[in-house]
Amino acid sequence: MSGRAGHGVYRTLLRATLAGQASYRASFGLELAGSGLVVLLEFVEVFAVFTRVPQVAGFSFAEVFLVYALASTAFSLADLAVGQTDRVVDHVRSGTFDVVLLRPLSALGQLAAADLQLRRLGRLAVAAGMLAIAVATVEVDWTPVRVAGLAVAPVTGAVLYGALFVASGALSFWLVDGREVGNALTYGSGYLSQWPLGVLGPVLGRFFTFVVPAAFTAYLPVVAILGRDEPLGLPGWLPWATPLAVAWAVALAGLLWRAGIRHYTGAGG
Repeated sequence: MSGRAGHGVYRTLLRATLAGQASYRASFGLELAGSGLVVLLEFVEVFAVFTRVPQVAGFSFAEVFLVYALASTAFSLADLAVGQTDRVVDHVRSGTFDVVLLRPLSALGQLAAADLQLRRLGRLAVAAGMLAIAVATVEVDWTPVRVAGLAVAPVTGAVLYGALFVASGALSFWLVDGREVGNALTYGSGYLSQWPLGVLGPVLGRFFTFVVPAAFTAYLPVVAILGRDEPLGLPGWLPWATPLAVAWAVALAGLLWRAGIRHYTGAGG
């Protein structure tokens, strides 16, 4: 299929999805507000912790707020773009994934276009607003390099979270009842990355840095932006290696997704 025709199919899928969601405006408005409320409620947890202690793992409230806001913004971007991969297990169970494979288009692109959830824009808007407040309140000696790091961090974080979403969806081709495993990988990483790595201890901290690279979504970029030492004793150059971690995660997720597609036998067995 030519590129122009393929783009036409994606537009048709998106148009049908968006039209269906927009047809019930009251319901859509409530879902949009509810999505944003989730971010606020999660922030209440962060705020409540700092009513009891002045610092968490050596980080002040303003610094943790920056980690939280950056992680939430990056996660919201990824959830909007490819969060639909958590429904792969439903397609595999019902056999409707066969229909996706029949079209000469990217299976991942079709899933993203056909199941796009606009209500997730509420979460993204609130998270982005929090990020703006966090940047304005944290004490940082802003240099061109740090400004560039802040500008790139939400994008690299979103791509890394997206890789985790794709890897989680790929597991559905082997673990038909593995939604919980996938959610632990994606939403679990999303939650843990909202806090300084030191709260996990040295073993789990390194696991979520070198095995599941959740630390590169927000925490390590913030360490680089703040220009401070990492409490767990990780190498000082590691925060600046975020693009390499993202490239590794994307490559691994792509391999896992393609292996899952090859493993899938279809509804006919």
